[in-house]
Amino acid sequence: MTDHSPGRLPIRAKAAAMLAGLSLLLSACFITPGKFSSQLELTGEDSFTFTYEGEIFFLGLSDLAQMGAAGGEFEPTECYNEEDYSDRECTEAELAQQREEWEAGAEARAAKAKKDAEEMAVFMGGIDVTDPEASEELRQLLLRQKGWNRVEDKGDGVYDVSYTVSGKLSHDFLFPTIEGVPTTNPFVQIVLRDDNVVRVNAPGFSAQSDTNPMAAMFGGMGSLAGLAALGDEGSAPGGEMPNIPAIEGTFAIVTDGRILANNTDAGPVAEASDASGTQTLKWDITPRTKAAPTALVDLSR
Repeated sequence: MTDHSPGRLPIRAKAAAMLAGLSLLLSACFITPGKFSSQLELTGEDSFTFTYEGEIFFLGLSDLAQMGAAGGEFEPTECYNEEDYSDRECTEAELAQQREEWEAGAEARAAKAKKDAEEMAVFMGGIDVTDPEASEELRQLLLRQKGWNRVEDKGDGVYDVSYTVSGKLSHDFLFPTIEGVPTTNPFVQIVLRDDNVVRVNAPGFSAQSDTNPMAAMFGGMGSLAGLAALGDEGSAPGGEMPNIPAIEGTFAIVTDGRILANNTDAGPVAEASDASGTQTLKWDITPRTKAAPTALVDLSR
């Protein structure tokens, strides 16, 4: 008899099980940073420049999403000894039973795959993520928007981008914003308050923060990346897991305003040679970062 003890599931099966438990409505539009460097300059009373250099990961376009999707080829589950749950080869009868059960669900899987693809398209700006050209279509969608100066497709849902935008703080700011795609996981927010005070939040720059709506469900993207690095027992690191970029980078706020509050480790740092009073707040982001970067700055003169 094939044992399906949850404590003995292989790494790939665990990741697929986690993904299958998520709503595809969310996974289709879930976006997270990989390796990056980002900076926000707040100068004068109402000017800002925001830059983001590095990786952006789209879960809906990755192989990981396909692991949780319907369809695919039959893959036998592992068999174990009932006494100690040690690995053993499946018998021909067990393999035949597994295949029979898999084939019996073919029609239901096909219907689910069609429904999932339609839902994903709605939340990916109309892009059919099952289309081989979906990645290029998203790349072109980004490039036609202001600020996206470079967008290179690295495969498996990962893009290397260069984004820069400057303007006046006449309204709130959010990054990233993508035409037709709901913003469920913002990297950086600038919220305007009265009297030229701004609140900067960076919920997307924390893998374990409660302000990251997907972090609790995934345990952070860092935990999935950790699963990929471990691989199945007895296999090479990574096994058959897709390449999931772990969040790693820096976020800085450079401002000549008055810093009212922040949650950096070192606090504001001023350049000794800078007579304008410019200060820098810097956060180092890793998969272990728990608190999302935040700061309150008074830009009034």
